[in-house]
Amino acid sequence: MQELTESILQYIEQHGDVDTLDLVPVFGEDHQKIVGAVKSIESTAADVIKTDQITNKCWELTGEGKEILTKGSHEAVVFNSVPPQGISQADLMKSSPNAKVGFSKAMSNGWILMDKSGGAPLIKRKVEKIEDVVRSHVKAISEGKDKEVPDGVKNEYKKRKILAESVTKSFRLSKGPEFSTSLKKLETDLTVEMLASGIWKDLKFKPYNFDALGANPERGQLHPLMKVRSEFRQIFLEMGFSEMPTNNFVESSFWNFDALYVPQQHPARDQQDTFFVSHPQLSNKFPTHLLGSVKDAHESGTDGSVGYRYDWKLEEAQKNVLRTHTTGVSARMLYKISNQPGGFKPVKYFSIDKVFRNETLDATHLAEFHQVEGVVADYGITLGDLIGTFNAFFNKLGITELEYKPTFNPYTEPSMEIFCFHPGLQRWIEVGNSGVFRPEMLRPLGVPEGVNVIAWGLSLERPTMIKYGINNIRDLIGPKVDLRMVQDGPICRMNH
Repeated sequence: MQELTESILQYIEQHGDVDTLDLVPVFGEDHQKIVGAVKSIESTAADVIKTDQITNKCWELTGEGKEILTKGSHEAVVFNSVPPQGISQADLMKSSPNAKVGFSKAMSNGWILMDKSGGAPLIKRKVEKIEDVVRSHVKAISEGKDKEVPDGVKNEYKKRKILAESVTKSFRLSKGPEFSTSLKKLETDLTVEMLASGIWKDLKFKPYNFDALGANPERGQLHPLMKVRSEFRQIFLEMGFSEMPTNNFVESSFWNFDALYVPQQHPARDQQDTFFVSHPQLSNKFPTHLLGSVKDAHESGTDGSVGYRYDWKLEEAQKNVLRTHTTGVSARMLYKISNQPGGFKPVKYFSIDKVFRNETLDATHLAEFHQVEGVVADYGITLGDLIGTFNAFFNKLGITELEYKPTFNPYTEPSMEIFCFHPGLQRWIEVGNSGVFRPEMLRPLGVPEGVNVIAWGLSLERPTMIKYGINNIRDLIGPKVDLRMVQDGPICRMNH
């Protein structure tokens, strides 16, 4: 490349202005390579040469045009196929591949006629001889004499696909204000050494492009889940809730199940629904007096109930699991406030943290997800207070299409599932479960009579899917998430 750039500069020195197309036969190089050498000269020393772009249009014969050059135009071929005595139209159409076009042109030129006097149409010559102007034009263009052919005619031949117009771009090269036959690379950086030694005075620097855009700085991005989580948390705080500590992913079966009045033979405690921890496999951190009251509630009930009527085993309660919900934290907090000095006081608690279930993965289920836990404990509250709390909470999120469905939970009665309408999926999806805690759960914890506790566990992922129009939960969280979705995610707001 360096030899070619110097050869171009020497040619300009000796011959003056030149078109890059004219340099192709001089140097025996491809035109694109010559243009590349010119660009190299410009990038190394901007004022050495001046370049002006030239657009050259030329006409070339197509395959059909080349056939006309050797055999004649289609209309001439048709004329020459008509004998003096005439020929049937059907036979004439078989005389050449382009007979149909040639027949039409020959008829419009007045070279042939159709004689119907004898019954069947007969094609006869109308003139004795013709001049094949189309072939003459094609020959002139093939010899580089396209200026002899009128532009209107060339455009007509282009429509007939006899000719094709090609555009070639080249550059007119001339000497610049700092022309030289040798290139000296311009400096791009002003260094401390240059300033200290003073050599910068003798150096030439590449001009700075102050209009160039800088690179976009890398920055952290909030995941949509974190945006919605922050919004959920702010709403809870605005509604007067306090946040519960939920920093223990590993929970004992006692707090995860037994303290919630879930029987030890319940299907949710099977391997199919729960991840059991192998190390440490068992836990012994329980309030001793609480074990007895929970055992009694399971075996014989409380407040008039008869319990589950089975032998409750401490070994089963000791098994450690990855928590399947954060309701165990709620039970621990209810035990704490009910046994604090000064007695029970009404509370409103919430938490937002991860839970784990051995689920079958699909568009709305993952094995690891977030639960939004809420608990309100006070005298005389009812299911109506629970529904009112939900409506207020989701309205603040901008989600107004809610439905409630009765369900069964071991630790709540009555119980409700909460559904939101997903516009993308065009169906209702479950976003949480709720209810009023049963006395069999509350009394062993020390919650006094007359105190009702409403509680709920909501999904964080599913409301996020609704708000961001995501149809598959695996596009929101997990190994298949497109990070551009995180980077380009809009501010979390619903369209009303």
